[in-house]
Amino acid sequence: MIAPWSAPRPAQLPPQVPPQRGDADEAMAAGTTVDHLTETYRAHYRSLLGLAALLLDDTASCEDVVQEAFIRVHSARNRVRDPEKTLAYLRQTVVNLSRSALRRRILGLKLLSKPMPDMASAEEGAYEQLERDQLIKAMRGLQRRQREVLVLRYFADMTEAQVAETLGLSLGSVKAYGSRGIAALRVAMEAPV
Repeated sequence: MIAPWSAPRPAQLPPQVPPQRGDADEAMAAGTTVDHLTETYRAHYRSLLGLAALLLDDTASCEDVVQEAFIRVHSARNRVRDPEKTLAYLRQTVVNLSRSALRRRILGLKLLSKPMPDMASAEEGAYEQLERDQLIKAMRGLQRRQREVLVLRYFADMTEAQVAETLGLSLGSVKAYGSRGIAALRVAMEAPV
């Protein structure tokens, strides 16, 4: 009689290569590390992105840094012996990559050619010189005290009290000389050359 179920004979099983002890341990450790890294990614990606954001200024660079950190940790998974230290290793890698990104930016800024300052055209320079000459001529046409008050007040950038002390005048006199001097300058500057 034939039994409804019979165990297969050993000859029917596919031949198996017995696993080597070291290979099994490495495969098991690598699988565990990858699984732990996946869990770490799911749990801590946002916090690592926040860390990078504190060090860098744009979102794209932060994402690049965090992704590169995970790639480096995955590549070095055989060297990470304690899976609990994966997060610490990732944090340190994010910080180091952020520093490197900042160094590259600073070096790039230093190496950029500096643009020439906007140069005034010859016409603008000539016009400014004419205005300056006209102002000097108008200043020379003022009374001595008016000229002294205006020069100290507007060119030496003194307060009215400082001008009064320097010239030995009252504050009211400084205000009066200043007001009359500005009015005289306005008339002189508006006059045709």
